[in-house]
Amino acid sequence: MLYDAETPVLATKENYSFLHLVHNIIKCMDKDSPDTQQDLNALKAKFQEMRKVISTMPGIHLNPEQQQQQLQSLREQVRTKNELLQKYKSLYCPLKRASFRAQLQTQS
Repeated sequence: MLYDAETPVLATKENYSFLHLVHNIIKCMDKDSPDTQQDLNALKAKFQEMRKVISTMPGIHLNPEQQQQQLQSLREQVRTKNELLQKYKSLYCPLKRASFRAQLQTQS
């Protein structure tokens, strides 16, 4: 499956850091706090959540070589589209300027 415009992309601004959870666990262990198990469960839940997020990423099922091929293909598409856009601009802009000049001349 190649990435295309219909493929959903996760665009959330959630915090995917585990550092604060690990820090809390270490603090609880130093204090022999009963909250250690609760913090360990929170870390485990965060890992499970991240596994789900990663499994929905486009191209995750591809091996590195396939990902490189897909990347090259997408870069080639961008290059081709940029070339076509430049050709269009070079054709359209002179016509627009010529039309504008003609309008100025008819108004004078």
